[in-house]
Amino acid sequence: MNTAVLKREWLSNTKTDILSGTLVALALIPEAISFSIIAGVDPKVGLYASFIIAVVTAFVGGRPGLISAATGSMALVMMSLVKEHGLEYLFAATILTGIVQIIFAWLKLGSKLKYVPRAVIIGFVNALAILIFMAQFPQLMNVPWQVYPMVAGGLSIIYILPRFTKVVPSPLVAIIVLTAISLIAKIDVPTVGDMGELPTTLPFFKIPQVPLNLETLQIIFPYAVTLSIVGLLASLLTASLVDELTDTHSDKNTEVQGQGIANIINGFFGGMAGCGMIGQSVINIKYGGRTRLSTLVAGVFLLFFILALGSWVKQIPMASLVAVMIMVSIGTFNWNSLTTLHLVPRSETAVMVTTVFVTLFTNNLGLGVIIGVVMSTVFFSRKVAKVVFVDKVPNSGENYRIYNVAGSLFFLSVEDFIAAFDFEEKVDLVKIDLSNGHIWDQAAVAAIDKVVIKFRRNDVKVELLGLNEASATLLKKLALHDKLADLDNSAEH
Repeated sequence: MNTAVLKREWLSNTKTDILSGTLVALALIPEAISFSIIAGVDPKVGLYASFIIAVVTAFVGGRPGLISAATGSMALVMMSLVKEHGLEYLFAATILTGIVQIIFAWLKLGSKLKYVPRAVIIGFVNALAILIFMAQFPQLMNVPWQVYPMVAGGLSIIYILPRFTKVVPSPLVAIIVLTAISLIAKIDVPTVGDMGELPTTLPFFKIPQVPLNLETLQIIFPYAVTLSIVGLLASLLTASLVDELTDTHSDKNTEVQGQGIANIINGFFGGMAGCGMIGQSVINIKYGGRTRLSTLVAGVFLLFFILALGSWVKQIPMASLVAVMIMVSIGTFNWNSLTTLHLVPRSETAVMVTTVFVTLFTNNLGLGVIIGVVMSTVFFSRKVAKVVFVDKVPNSGENYRIYNVAGSLFFLSVEDFIAAFDFEEKVDLVKIDLSNGHIWDQAAVAAIDKVVIKFRRNDVKVELLGLNEASATLLKKLALHDKLADLDNSAEH
């Protein structure tokens, strides 16, 4: 790393980066604990993950200032894995997730986010918000009545305090206030300490204790692929948002690779898979964080606060974290998507709603995205199929006819293309002008074959004009009409 890069990416904004990173570290504590509980693991798993991922991506990520850690979107995918197979399989799946993400980076998928339709992205975000909200239900059932007013009080602090000051994150204030009230009033409600073990030492290297066989791979591979897709989407969305907020460019493929490296290391040190965090990245940028130093500070200070304040963290009421997660779900949901339902095309609404419902019914964010992309492709293909025009030029001549073709000729548009020709017309020659058209696939070549052969059977000669280079090459490779004509001529001789 040369001096110019070191200064630009690490030391150009030192004071503000340290302050913003410290603030993000404080805000990460409740979220990392909450996401651990969603996944069904001890709080230390999410806290270790947030520390490791933040530190590693600070060095190898592609977007300075982006905060990566344990996230709700990834935690939701892990729930069933942890429940059915246990913690060690989660660590193994995390390592495999990192490997798959590095493959994604090698395939340059980081630059392909533009091919995911906006309707799918909105559906993904809305489904994530709903799942995070639904994941709070277990913490609100069969609990002391005091939990409910505490949740309401926490939400009040979270939303009202920013109207007066934004110096300290309101979720952190809510946690401190509710913890103080529960301790002073000796209110017996579930606490973080009841949920599992908190970190007392630095994370240490450990190989996941799972059988190294095909059965293990069959268990963890589907989760790893889903986690990789979800992580890819979340991280690239976050990187794009930070690009927009800072008016700078980032290397998306490097970011995907960095996430993969972080998750591999993470799995060997007792952490759960993570990815880019939209909310915490916005906080970092909002409070002046711009370089990799802010991300590094957030990770290092997160673990420092936990190790130094662990005895206090254990006493945090779960009600305060539920309030924080409800706030996260409300902030994540794209409310504008509801108010504009009547304005956007019905096909996009169908894609968005389907993405949400598939995700909710399967509890699988990756499957929801895949179904949404497939639906968008089908709808788009149907639209494009209607954009092929075959104009029959009037009075072309006494013994020949010209057909002008414009648009894309592919498997969905070939039926309309063939139907546009008058095969019964008494002419000697038909000229098909493709100057404004393009042949895309084998189905299009077969359609041209069908048209040419059908005319020839009626003793009408056919000429194809204006083919661009790509279309001409495809026809030369796949078309049969000229080859059949050659066979017929050979047979006659």
